[in-house]
Amino acid sequence: MTEDIDGTTGTVGSIDGLLVVDKPAGMTSHDVVAQVRRLVGTRRVGHAGTLDPMATGVLVLGLGRATRLLGYLGGTEKCYLATIRLGQASSTDDADGEITQRADAGRLTEEQVRTAMGRFVGTIEQVPSTYSAVKVAGRRAYARARDGEHVELAPRTVTVSQFSLRRVAGRQAGGPVLDVDVEVRCSAGTYVRALARDLGSALGVGGHLVALRRTRVGSFELTRARPLADLVVARDLVPVEVAAAEAFPVRRLDAAAALALSHGRTLPAIGLGPGPVAAIDPDGTLVALLVESGPLARPLAVLAPAGQ
Repeated sequence: MTEDIDGTTGTVGSIDGLLVVDKPAGMTSHDVVAQVRRLVGTRRVGHAGTLDPMATGVLVLGLGRATRLLGYLGGTEKCYLATIRLGQASSTDDADGEITQRADAGRLTEEQVRTAMGRFVGTIEQVPSTYSAVKVAGRRAYARARDGEHVELAPRTVTVSQFSLRRVAGRQAGGPVLDVDVEVRCSAGTYVRALARDLGSALGVGGHLVALRRTRVGSFELTRARPLADLVVARDLVPVEVAAAEAFPVRRLDAAAALALSHGRTLPAIGLGPGPVAAIDPDGTLVALLVESGPLARPLAVLAPAGQ
């Protein structure tokens, strides 16, 4: 049951919905979750996709029942604005690492950079950064790397729909460094740090990420994100039913279908596609997320079980 929200402080006893936060630099995604847990007085808070401490921008948080949506929201397309420094490679593929390679990138032309970027558009095989959250034998890769272990990660298939040059942000006159501002639209699991690293490698000069701002997660854009310091839950919460309807196709259920689904039963498919579908009952309650396979639609997650 959702309790009343204190409109002054934004604190609640328990609540279901999403918050779209503009994460500040210097905080981990877990830091943001911890702060919101304190604000709302519950531990049932999570996020839909990690942002590195240096990164800013859209971090979607789920509260209460909406935490059940996060794994599916995290799998949606994401968009970024980034700055890549060509002419220097780093141990972490971003500005937090030690410089491991230097080369003269000052003479690169915009056309050379654009041409090299084109090699990374489409469905590609990408090796995640050594300092990533990928697990290796049960431990995060970054933890192993920080302990001095040699970490070798397998490539993974990702889709980069857009990797475009917005402008040359800075060129050191007669020097080795070239900073470029880029825009990225990609599938979940894509590492923009790895794109920076691989672009530098393709140009033969090395590269790493020096700034990253996420501008969209699925349908949730930066224009609606609230700075963490200004967050007021009473004002900024997206109710779970509204959030699901924004993020996924909607299937409206009659009472019989809603009851069957609340018991975890399958329904006939109606052609809403392979991805998650928000199934909503006649009262407007989100009953479940569905996925269609052949003639049937089966529940991925039941959010309103029978009897509750």
